[in-house]
Amino acid sequence: MALIPLIQPPIMKLLTTKKEREVEMKQLRTVSKTEKIIFPIVVFIIVALLIPDAASLIGFLMLGNLFKECGVTDRLSDTAQNALTNIVTIMLGVTVGATANGQDFIQLKTILIVVLGLVAFSFSTAGGVLFGKVLYVITGGKINPLIGSAGVSAVPMAARVSQVEGRKYNPTNFLLMHAMGPNVAGVIGSAVAAGFMLLMFNN
Repeated sequence: MALIPLIQPPIMKLLTTKKEREVEMKQLRTVSKTEKIIFPIVVFIIVALLIPDAASLIGFLMLGNLFKECGVTDRLSDTAQNALTNIVTIMLGVTVGATANGQDFIQLKTILIVVLGLVAFSFSTAGGVLFGKVLYVITGGKINPLIGSAGVSAVPMAARVSQVEGRKYNPTNFLLMHAMGPNVAGVIGSAVAAGFMLLMFNN
């Protein structure tokens, strides 16, 4: 994920025209509080019914959204966003680092896994940009294809790359919030795909 700012820009430039990269998207409509509360509940129910193995992943993601948007759990929301996240990150880093053996880690298999990840990100970026081009045509040039690259589940890195690249070709462009849509969709899609893989391997 750290290599996203290096991987994505060349692909984005290769697959789009200057005119497409300069498209300025209009301000998003205001989303009501009711919509913000209903969204995580509906997403969790649908995913839990379709792929139960992904329920825990999606459940925690949507619970965080619900904490933030419901307006009555400010203390829980603040803890989840800051203290709890920092504690989990530190514990995860320490445990992974403590159990990582140099002889086991520095192998050809490890390098191949990293390369496979880079290839996956490259294909995901290309697919997102190409789908963005389709939407550009369908909407008559109202959607900037660069936001399609944010469909990879690197939040918010990929959305920032879309913003930076868009500003290079049109200084008035503000694509960050538009790009966060496909960015979050990529996270949800990744969690669903992980649940589906668990389901397949368990069978």
